[in-house]
Amino acid sequence: MAKFMMVYKGEATDMSTMTEAEVSAVMAAWGVWIQNVGPALVDVGTPFGPGVSVVDNGSTGTAVSLSGYSIVEADDMDSARALASNHPFLSEGKGNFAVDVYELMPVPMMD
Repeated sequence: MAKFMMVYKGEATDMSTMTEAEVSAVMAAWGVWIQNVGPALVDVGTPFGPGVSVVDNGSTGTAVSLSGYSIVEADDMDSARALASNHPFLSEGKGNFAVDVYELMPVPMMD
């Protein structure tokens, strides 16, 4: 079975500005998703903090707006994509957030 990284794209909501009830609702939604994905969830991941882009010319730039990641196992890309179904990160429904899914490929061995 292959591993896939789900990368959460979009500005995360600052939970420190939310009420206790709002935080509880967000965490409950994540709990439902985690339960639905079940053992396919290899690593629930972690939110990202502020970032910076290190450029190949030695300069730095603004990092892409990414909010976190999770790692799942699935038979193929379609199955991995299906695991994002009903994902709480996609609950707004206005096109401001996305979950990008990437297959994690083996690193070629050096001789």
